[in-house]
Formats: sequence, C-alpha cells, structure tokens
Amino acid sequence: MPLVYACVAPHGFPIIPDLSDDADGGLATREAMFELGRRCQAHDPEVIVIATPHGFRVENMITLAAVARGAGTLHWGGRTLEMNIPVDARLTDQIAEDARLRNIPVAMAGFAGNRRDQSVIPLDWGVITPLWFVGKQQNMIGMGHPLAHIFESSDFEETVPPVVIANPERSLPRSTMVEFGKAIADAAERDSRRVAFIASCDWAHTHKTTPAHDAHPDAPVVDQMVVDALKDNDPGRLIDLPEEKVQNAAIDGLWQTLMLAGAMELVPMQGEVLSYEAPAYYGMIVASFERNQ
Repeated sequence: MPLVYACVAPHGFPIIPDLSDDADGGLATREAMFELGRRCQAHDPEVIVIATPHGFRVENMITLAAVARGAGTLHWGGRTLEMNIPVDARLTDQIAEDARLRNIPVAMAGFAGNRRDQSVIPLDWGVITPLWFVGKQQNMIGMGHPLAHIFESSDFEETVPPVVIANPERSLPRSTMVEFGKAIADAAERDSRRVAFIASCDWAHTHKTTPAHDAHPDAPVVDQMVVDALKDNDPGRLIDLPEEKVQNAAIDGLWQTLMLAGAMELVPMQGEVLSYEAPAYYGMIVASFERNQ
C-alpha cells in the first residue's frame, strides 16, 4: 500500500532524554519529536524506511543495509543509550530492484556475518535518534553491539517495526535522490504493509565555530530557506539550493529531503513544520507529512 506517513527528523542525539536532561538546549525540538512520534505511531507503520547521512557510504552509490538487524550505542555526558532493531529484507530488496530499474546505482552493504540472516550493521545516530522517538522510547541496555542478540538475549521485545536503512551519496546528481524517493514510493505501493519514511536530517552546521567548521553567515539563511520550503509543502525546490550555500552552511539533510520530495511526487502529502531551532552549532527541523485524503 502507499506510504502512510513521512517526516523530516533531526538526529542531534542529546534530544533523547536518556542522554541529556536539557537536550543540549534543544528542548523545543525534543517536544516536537515527541509529537512527531505520536503522529507516526497513529498510522501504525509496519515497516519504516529511514535515510541517514551518517551510515555506511559507498562512493557513487546509494547504499542499502542488506542485513538481518542493526545495533548501535550512543554516548553523551557520561550517559549511554543502546538500540537493537530488525531490518526488513523484503522491502529493502524491492526498493533496490525499483531503484535499479530507474538506473540508480545501489550498493547492498552487509556487516559481520557472511550470511545475510546473520549480519548486523552498526547503527549511527542518524538512525537511532529518530527511531527512538517513533518507537517505544526504550534504552535497550546491553543490546547495542552487533552480537548482542545472539549472546546477550534471544528473547527480547522489539522496540520498533522492521526498518529499511538507506544512505545517500553526495557525489551523485541531486535528481538521483528524487528518483530514489520515487523508488521507495513504488516499492511501498506494491507492499501489503503500512510503510513510513523518515528523512533523518540536521541542517546548517556553521551557526558557531567548532573544530569541524568555521561559523558562516549563510547558516541561518540556508536553514530559513529549508524551513520555508517545508512550510510551503515544496521540499522539491531544494534541488536548486545553490551549491556554494550548501557548502558554506555544511548541511547534511538535503539529500534525504530530496528523497522525500520524490516520494511525494507519487504519493501527495501535506507537511507541517513542528519546530526549528539551532541551540548549539547546527540547525534542527521537525516536520510531519500526512497523506492527502
């Protein structure tokens, strides 16, 4: 059936309460993410497709996790959060097939076990953070390493539905991300289950000077351009975002959001921006998208 829900969600992981009391200043984002989680859960997705900029990257390819599970751990301020989730092979393979029919280069990435049903991919913060809010919001203590489901426990409650994990590659044309979003929508259409899509995105990383980036005046400018596009229900226009501004602002959400735009070309949706703030050095936007009736 078609996509039932989509969103743009940040991955600044201090917004997870287990890791920080004050969300590193992002309390409005935290509250918006709780609301986004409620909205997603109301659609009862049976599979979640999540696009992250921080996972396994293969040059000149969009990467899909061809594994049985994902496991990961986040640390912040002396606190730890762990997650262990199932990965959906059927929809992963269908998206890969549809993408290749669109001449999109796709890499299928495994990790650890040689057999797919024994492979467990490390989860990055771009996956863990949004899934914590749309799932059961639990800290799976002791389950954050790839072999945990074998050696630590064989009987535990899943905290999220099965997922598909995609990682874009910025060397590819932006139009390829739009086409990949269409492949996601096509694959969801042929699947009998309710499917949600998460574009895991942070935005300008140059609001303040850090060891990684110098501050740049384009940071708030670019973030506002993105907020405006999402408020106008037109994420597709971000395909024309000037490359100089993209580099100056050091955004990481453009490519995943263009996937959302592609999906919306086939499954019309109405978006709502729930919050925007940049309390640290990077911008965070929370936006919820519901299918048109």
